[in-house]
Amino acid sequence: MSYIDLHTHTTASDGTDTPSMLVQNALRANLSAIAITDHDTVSGVKEALLAAKHTPLTVIPGIELSCQYKGKEVHMLGYFIDIDKKPFLAKLEQLKQAREARNEEMRTKLEAYHMPLTMEQIRGNNPNTIITRAHFARALEEAGYVKNKEEAFQKYIGNGCPCYVLKPEFSCEDAISLIQSTGGVAVLAHPLLYKLSYKELELLLAHLKENGLIGVEVYHSSHNISNSQKLRELIRPYGLLPTGGSDYHGSNKENVHLGVGHGGLRVSHCLLDDLQKTRTI
Repeated sequence: MSYIDLHTHTTASDGTDTPSMLVQNALRANLSAIAITDHDTVSGVKEALLAAKHTPLTVIPGIELSCQYKGKEVHMLGYFIDIDKKPFLAKLEQLKQAREARNEEMRTKLEAYHMPLTMEQIRGNNPNTIITRAHFARALEEAGYVKNKEEAFQKYIGNGCPCYVLKPEFSCEDAISLIQSTGGVAVLAHPLLYKLSYKELELLLAHLKENGLIGVEVYHSSHNISNSQKLRELIRPYGLLPTGGSDYHGSNKENVHLGVGHGGLRVSHCLLDDLQKTRTI
């Protein structure tokens, strides 16, 4: 059986592997396919496609969009994205500008807590990166304001924390529509991280299904076997497809490894085949 990883990040957003490095690591891990799903950008996809050319690895052009549902930040994965579609790229540029304004507001809040950071510190070694909270967490750790990235999220920049700023309104429906506009398919990322009850999650899935959701990330580094089984049961009545990925970020998530997550994750290529078939329905 061949295995895949449909949730990976590169230096185009908050991963530490360049797209080419990610491809090489996927080949070393004997994966048959990966999806490049950087946050709100597809700028790393072309490099990964080129690096995978003439290798047995399939690279799926993808994205992870941040959106909102009832005041919560939710992430939507898009697969089989047409990364050259101009209206799509224009919308991503709008989202980038909104993210930059949010980042500046978060930086101001941290400064009020006597933790000043420059944008150069936050960007680190990659001036073209899409900045996420992971960048803030790393910069806070490197500046000695926190012991580790986990403390940064728990005390300052996690949801509901004093320096957290919600992104400008971009709904789940908007995210699904944007993914569909490129010929892509939309999948809800890591559903258990939103701290919804299973009943609330079921309501969300029913709503998103009506708006074009195709699948749910049933297999993820934050899920145990019981979680994944429960999610499979939850999505079955709605005809949603199970997908999975490690949410690999390189050394930014040192305990999450490509293709295997925390060590037990294995996603069959069959799930990608099922996802692929929805593009012709």
